[in-house]
Amino acid sequence: MRHEDHPDKEHRQYIRLDTVFPVQFRIESFDGKRFLSNWIQGFTSNVSKGGICLNVNNLDSDLAKVLKEFKACISLEIDLPVYRKPVVARANVSWIKESANLSNKYLIGLSYFEINPLLNNRIMRYARGRKLFLPIGLSLIVLLGLGLLVNGLINIRLVHGNKILVQQLVNNLQDFSIAKRNIAEINKERQDLQQKIYILESRIRTVEFEKANIDDNGKTEISVRAQKVQELSSLINQLSTEKESLRQQMDDIRSKEAQTVQALSKLDKVKTTLEKANFDNMYKWLQVHQNPRTGLVISFEGDKDLGDWAFIYDQSLVAQAYTNFLDFERAQKIFNFFKNKAKRKDGLFLNAYYANGGEPAEYIVHSGPNIWLGIAILQYTYKTQDNSYMDLAQDIASGIMNLQNQDPQGGIRGGPDVQWYATEHNLDAYAFFDMLYKITGKIKFAQARDKIWNWLLKHTYDKVDVPIKRGKGDSTIATDTYAWSIAAIGPKKLKDSGLNPEEIMQFAENNCAVTVSYIRPGGQTIRIKGFDFAPQIHVGRGGVVSSEWTAQMVISFKIMSDYYAKQGMADKAKLYKTKADEYLISLENMIISSPSPSGQGESCLPYATQDFVDTGHGWFTPKGKATGSVAGTTYTNFAFYNYNPLELKN
Repeated sequence: MRHEDHPDKEHRQYIRLDTVFPVQFRIESFDGKRFLSNWIQGFTSNVSKGGICLNVNNLDSDLAKVLKEFKACISLEIDLPVYRKPVVARANVSWIKESANLSNKYLIGLSYFEINPLLNNRIMRYARGRKLFLPIGLSLIVLLGLGLLVNGLINIRLVHGNKILVQQLVNNLQDFSIAKRNIAEINKERQDLQQKIYILESRIRTVEFEKANIDDNGKTEISVRAQKVQELSSLINQLSTEKESLRQQMDDIRSKEAQTVQALSKLDKVKTTLEKANFDNMYKWLQVHQNPRTGLVISFEGDKDLGDWAFIYDQSLVAQAYTNFLDFERAQKIFNFFKNKAKRKDGLFLNAYYANGGEPAEYIVHSGPNIWLGIAILQYTYKTQDNSYMDLAQDIASGIMNLQNQDPQGGIRGGPDVQWYATEHNLDAYAFFDMLYKITGKIKFAQARDKIWNWLLKHTYDKVDVPIKRGKGDSTIATDTYAWSIAAIGPKKLKDSGLNPEEIMQFAENNCAVTVSYIRPGGQTIRIKGFDFAPQIHVGRGGVVSSEWTAQMVISFKIMSDYYAKQGMADKAKLYKTKADEYLISLENMIISSPSPSGQGESCLPYATQDFVDTGHGWFTPKGKATGSVAGTTYTNFAFYNYNPLELKN
């Protein structure tokens, strides 16, 4: 039964496949009755359907001699990694070759004479698979590596490009502000020159009149008159020379003004482009931070203590941003979480949930955040005409009305488990019920709205103390109550009710506007004018600009501008628009690049110009010098696009 085919013949008959797997074998007589060796370990070198090439280390020389003389055959157990049992076979030695470099190392060519055809096919399938897998696998690994490298390079370039975009806007805003200051200085200088020229012209006319009316009745000596005329003529020439010099200075100033105005116009065009690009990136930042499982968006990127927290107030804001950008599916993901998954307490939602898993992060229920979630649903419903979430909005309304019914005066407490009343929550509720009434036409919502208005008139708007109290029996000044009075109630209704919207805005500006030095993440220091959480005199930490609350004031300034424009009062409309633009530019100077890898350097805003400082209202700003804030970023986006979240408007 000995097989003595020459290896060259085998090469012609079979396709060799380079693959390696373990084999144990023993040398035995052809009849299989006598064993010439114990089991020996080897490895395949090549395989074919007719046999294998066996690679053997440390083969005894006497056994090698037996094989060389073809005096025995070999019994095999071939281990395939993907199968539990080895493939059993018997084979003849076709050829044997000793290694030239290492003693007792041999390559042995074997030809099967006994093997299960099905198992032989299994070996060949495995070997061919390995043969194909190796280059494909290596190719995939290489491609994956190249893909990761390319993706990494693209991300690096994207992050770098986004950071440059932010810095370009900041640099442009600085140059823009300098140009505006220069124009203001030039205007003042021009006005001063005009005043000097006017005074000189008046003086010249006076002297010319005096010269023309010198006494010529003969009483004054001719020489004296002549001398007087000469003196006045000399003075007129001197004054005319001064006037000409001033006119030359005026021409220079006008030329300088024209050049500065032209430069400002160019800067303004660049500013418009950079603003749009950065605000688009701010929206992308809100997109990339939405969790795909829960639909929630982390509130603060960069504060490790709040790393996975998603406050429902922030979810309301970002859902409205998605709605305004016609990104309805993203808004729906947020609403679906609250409709189907979010844990409730007393029929209302908790203040915060973990963005990743949706579990409660804070077991506190406050009225305001729930109302804001309802507002987001109503804004979505109004713009899409999709009523899928109206039941959820009305569930929230029922919970809030239950609190309202517990108060004889129709006010809304801060939550089911608290006794204090906040002006901001009642302003939110006023807007919420007004929207519900406009969408549903149900009278109960109009009644709830009117009860809140009466409560606000009684407990919030107090001219004796301050224009707006923070809450019932609480005269503390909170900037957002001033901004939201304009945004939620509107200047017309305030004025019709005997309240002065201009006084409200002026009081907030006089008491809460601050100018501070803001150190950007790269170390650049910029002066920022914006609104603090409370009057600086009430908080010992110095002035802090809140991006969110400043953006709220920008929206209110724009509302005031629109109101007076409709009244035909162009000067007042321009005044409030100018204020809105100035504060918005300050906010744009606060734009930073996203600090996280997932943020890819997209534009966002920190919550305030300082981290972890007392707001004056019982809570602190987030930690982290470069912490991106959903509230600050989203509200600034609202301010840029002139969107009032407390009003239904196309």
